[in-house]
Formats: sequence, structure tokens, C-alpha cells
Amino acid sequence: MGAKSEPTATRVAYGEALVELGEKHEDIVVLDADLSVSTQTAKFGKAFPDRFFNCGAAEANMMSMACGLAATGKRPYASTFAIFATGRAYDQVRLGIAHNELPVRIGASHGGVSLGEDGASHQMIEDIALMRAMPKMTVVVPADYNQAYRATLESYERDEPMYLRFGRPATPAVYDEIPETLGEGVDVLREGKDITLIATGHMVWRALEAAESLKREDGVDAEVLNVSIIKPLHSESILESIAKTGVVVTAEEHRVVGGLADAVRQVAAEQHPVPIFAVGMGDEFGVSGTGEACMEHFGLTARGIADRAREALLLKPIVSHPPLLGRDWT
Repeated sequence: MGAKSEPTATRVAYGEALVELGEKHEDIVVLDADLSVSTQTAKFGKAFPDRFFNCGAAEANMMSMACGLAATGKRPYASTFAIFATGRAYDQVRLGIAHNELPVRIGASHGGVSLGEDGASHQMIEDIALMRAMPKMTVVVPADYNQAYRATLESYERDEPMYLRFGRPATPAVYDEIPETLGEGVDVLREGKDITLIATGHMVWRALEAAESLKREDGVDAEVLNVSIIKPLHSESILESIAKTGVVVTAEEHRVVGGLADAVRQVAAEQHPVPIFAVGMGDEFGVSGTGEACMEHFGLTARGIADRAREALLLKPIVSHPPLLGRDWT
């Protein structure tokens, strides 16, 4: 598949990249919990029916099956909604996959409140926190279709357990092409000197729009970072940016507790303390509505990021100091 320039869901990239992996590698197997149309793994199932396993609405059992397959030399991709992958099957992921350091890739679709109409019962806003706190687990949240495609392809080459978070709605392209690599997982998408906007997933394109708004309306020159690998977090790139700007706003479609905001604050608190404001979910559950209406309801918008940046700029230190680089938090 080629790069997409039109709005496309990251879950679509997951399904299409799995087919490419299946064509190249016979050890790829894909498991799904009766949601293969939604998670997009049905495409793999159609192309490789002998390597596709519909486990039914039994997510915990699916994770245990993935462990067994990985232990026998297969490369399993266990796919379901984020709410089930981390909430319902937490024990199997923790003790089966992570504790044994098995190369299972958890393809978690429909993360966050942009899932929309399914409401609070299905809008998973704690999954990054759960997976980030879990030992040995790598956490990846791509920004758009093109990066999600690369993340899925690249996941095959890695040996550690991985949590890949994808979304339901079509979102604008952030990258013009499919990136050659995820690299360290932190990309500077826009350079600036006044404030750093650090975003992940569906909030990256909104952070870019917020930066444009700040420049147009306030003359503020915002730097925008996309964090696609939340764990392990590449702290050096983040420290270099906040040392330059002296103030930060993070943006995520997730609770600020345990997510991107806490990861950035942890690095900054020890090595370069600056004011860090967060855009994300507070001490609350989701609501039912269209995906975009839910995002608007919780202020997970470009306007919300820009307004938060204006608040943060009021606390910007007059004097900055150089960062102390060298420690990557995991």
C-alpha cells in the first residue's frame, strides 16, 4: 500500500500493513476477538485464512493463545478494542506476555473518546497508563495512517512485547509519506522558540493547527513534537525543545494521569523543570456522542490546545538554563 494524503483511520493502516507483513513473513499470525471488521484484521483473514484465528468474545483467552503461539516461534498480532485489550485481559497481558517477554503485538483499536457513540463503557482512556506502567512493554501511538503503517511494519522486527494504539475515526495526514522508520519515537514537526507543544496520536494534527492559530492570532512561535513511542520515552529530544522554549503544553486523547503528560513531567521534573500544562482527560469518564462531539466536549481540539498554550505562556520563566541530558525514562 502507498501513502495516504486524505484523512484515513490509523486502524486501516494496521489492517493493510498486516497483509503486507503476511505476504513477506510466514510466521505472522493474527488473532481477533470477534471484531475483525472494526479492527481491520478481516483483510488479513481473507488473504491468509490459515493464519487467522477468530477467538470470539474471549479476549483473555486470545492473549493466552498469542503467548502459546509466540512461544513456538510465531509472531502473533492480538487484535481487539483498547478497552478489552487492556481492561478485560490485563492479567493475561501482564503475566503471559510481558512477564515472559514474548514478542506479541497487541493491536488495540478504538482507543480514546473519538470512538464516539459507543460511550463511556467502550471509550478507553487509561490504556496508555496501564501499558506504560507495565514492565517490558513498549507503547506506540501513531499520529496518522502513514506513521501507523510504518509502526505496524516495524513492529515485526522488534523482539519485545508491544502495545500499538489505533483509532476509529479518519484523521488528517501528518506525514506526506510513509516514514522510513519510527526512529526514537519523537519527531519535531514544526520548529519554534516560544513554547513547545508535545502531542501524541489523534492530537498531533490538532497541535499543528493550534500552532498555526497561535502564530496567526498571537504572533507566538510554537514548536510541535510528535511522540509516537511513549515508552520508552526518548527524553533527549524533549529536553532539547523545552530548554529552548521554557514552557510546555502536552496533548493526548487519554487521561493526563499516567499518560503522555506524566511521562513528560517526569523527565522535566528531574532534568529541566519548566511549567508544563496538559490537554487531556481529567478525573472523568467518556460520554456518548459522535467522535468529534466527544472531542469537543472534553476540549481535545486545536482551540483547546491553543487556549492552554496562552495560559502556559503567562508562567514562562524569564531565564532558562541548559538541560541535563543523558537519562531516558522507561
